[in-house]
Amino acid sequence: MNLRTKGILPVQRLRWLVEQGVLHSTHDRYPIKPEQFQPNSIDLRLGTEAIRVRSSFLPESESVDQKVSKLEQYRFSIEDGAVLEPNGVYIIPLLEAIALPTQREHLFEAGVTLITDDPLTAKANPKSSTGRLDIFTRVITDFCHRFEEIQPGYQGKLYLEVVPKSFPIKVRTGQMLNQLRFRHGHVVLSDEEILRVHDQDPLLMDAEGVPLHLDHLKVNQGLFMSVDVSGEPGAIVGYRARKHRDVIDLDRLGGYDASEFWEPILAKPEDHLILDPEAFYIFASKERCRIPKHLAAEMIAYDTGSGELRTHYAGFFDSGFGGRVEDKGARAVLEVRSHDVPFLIEDGQTFFSMRFEPNTEVPETLYGSELKSNYQGQGLKLGKQFKQAGQ
Repeated sequence: MNLRTKGILPVQRLRWLVEQGVLHSTHDRYPIKPEQFQPNSIDLRLGTEAIRVRSSFLPESESVDQKVSKLEQYRFSIEDGAVLEPNGVYIIPLLEAIALPTQREHLFEAGVTLITDDPLTAKANPKSSTGRLDIFTRVITDFCHRFEEIQPGYQGKLYLEVVPKSFPIKVRTGQMLNQLRFRHGHVVLSDEEILRVHDQDPLLMDAEGVPLHLDHLKVNQGLFMSVDVSGEPGAIVGYRARKHRDVIDLDRLGGYDASEFWEPILAKPEDHLILDPEAFYIFASKERCRIPKHLAAEMIAYDTGSGELRTHYAGFFDSGFGGRVEDKGARAVLEVRSHDVPFLIEDGQTFFSMRFEPNTEVPETLYGSELKSNYQGQGLKLGKQFKQAGQ
């Protein structure tokens, strides 16, 4: 296969990579399933056991197994389900392993030649539902010095660091907390290209779904978006996690009363809030966004220079998110934690940016079309484990 165009590999190319063994299952009982494939990524699944370790780590000069052997406290099976306690650090080997080509022209065992202009790399990120439950996760690979990033030529296992923060969670083998994107080269749209795309195929809308004028866009190495804490008195503008609640079984969809786990935050006349240190909040963006079919996007935390505020966990936005222009886009949901000190946020305050990358080709399926997409057209919305209005 010739791969000349640089960008994010779409679903049809991901299926091809799986067929050639670039991404493969480590267990015969758990082959890769069709439902793992997303427009620009593939979901990764939890393996058969979890290992409680004393601390987080990066291997750098060792394999993950070597590092775990120094930090392990105990391990246990999760095949039939098991509970992970808040603030415990767990390492879970994933069911998938990876074998990236080591050269620009690489002969796979199946006798297929992949010819590329640039090496293939991969990057992981939590799924939306993972971040909304305040579950901190990061993919780790052997001899790596960075989380989430998989370098050219890496061949080996994938491991997931899992740290539940607000709630104890029940996990089991096969659940999908993270996703993986493959890149051919690394091409990010410039600010000028973002403005050009928006002019032809709008990326941001106001609260009513009207495309924003170019003069109202904020771009600086990405497209900036802001937080919404305004509304009629008594309207819910966010949620704060309640601590020390019952276990959340990740497989129990729509099974929990939100009020038992979340404290609603109501709009105030002054349009600002003060976040408590280390509390976990969920808000929505003020703007509505959409991702055209030829692009993929990633939410990037806005660096305030203070280190006081972490504005999100989940970061990937698939092609088709927010639908067509006439669908008026969807709000981005923000997972927020203030560190160390109380922190003031105001309505319309800049919170994050969207970085756009081209796809190597248009995905065969888009977010919210043929795929089951939990958050298409969303506003302020909790994770899929909680009862929604009308349930």
